Parts: sequence; C-alpha cells; structure tokens
Amino acid sequence: MNEHGELVVTHKVRIRFNETDALGIVWHGNYLKYFEDGREAFGRQFHISYLDAKQNGYATPIVKTTTDHKLTLTYGETATVETQYVNTASAKLVFRYLIKNEADAIVCTGETVQVFTNLKDNTMSLILPDFFKNWKIKQGLLDA
Repeated sequence: MNEHGELVVTHKVRIRFNETDALGIVWHGNYLKYFEDGREAFGRQFHISYLDAKQNGYATPIVKTTTDHKLTLTYGETATVETQYVNTASAKLVFRYLIKNEADAIVCTGETVQVFTNLKDNTMSLILPDFFKNWKIKQGLLDA
C-alpha cells in the first residue's frame, strides 16, 4: 500500500532487443505486455494472481485496455511499471499503469478492465466471487 492507502506495486522491466522496432524504439503493442508484467507483480505481492482465480474456478479476461503514449523507450533501458489496483463495487479488476523511463519521466499511462468468468460454463459473474470478496476484506477494501 502506498501513502494514500492505495494498493500499488512497482516493478522494473529491462527493455529487450526483440521488443523494439526498426527505429530502435519499443513497439507500441509491447506496452500491453509491460502492463501484464505489472499485473503479475501485483498478483504475487498481494496474493491475487491468475492462478488464484483459476484455482477458484474463474478466469479473468481483459475486456478493455487504454494506453496513452507520451515518450519512447529504447533497447537496454530499464523502465519502471507502477500498477495500481482501482477498487470498485463491481465484479471486475481495474488496474491503472504508469510507466517511467530511467530519467523518471512518464513514458506511458493506461488502464485495463478484467471480468470474472466461470471456467465451467464461461459465463460472466455479476457478483463478487467469494475468493475475491474475501481478498477485498483482507485488504481493507470491503467491510466484512
């Protein structure tokens, strides 16, 4: 948790050669991979990973992504991905992202929205799955 009581994880990503285009800058589609790296780091730190959802009978497909590109990253740089969980009353996962370069300048911002789908019949859950509700209570995001 940061100083504002928000659930935030900061994760470093080293830019690999295969993530760049012919101009030597990170191809725009790779920023979604960096968002995923951030979600994975968040899941490990706060114990709410894709595997946790799967073990409880759910998948969490992304239904919306947004990106706003401001600067570029190049091969060899180390970027910082800040992933913030946005608490909502709905049965969904919303994350906001802030990617910075080594000079601490903002390179890209974005957001993803994921829903819970039942693995048995692929239906979308309209209520909080029990495991997710319990996680929110444990994090102080929902009253018991």
